[in-house]
Amino acid sequence: MRGKKYYIALDDSERRVVVNCLNEMRNDLIANGKYTDAVDEVLLKIIDAKQKEFKVIYKEA
Repeated sequence: MRGKKYYIALDDSERRVVVNCLNEMRNDLIANGKYTDAVDEVLLKIIDAKQKEFKVIYKEA
């Protein structure tokens, strides 16, 4: 059974920050001689993610 999928909305600057943080984490893991498989997978997902425009509708409850 597959896990749940989560979606997150990021603008260009937020996406850049996430990619930079993941890359720094990957570099630290390499420097410490640890495996980077998990970080590599997430980094590739963020880099290869498709852009989709959407409209946000605010409703008062």
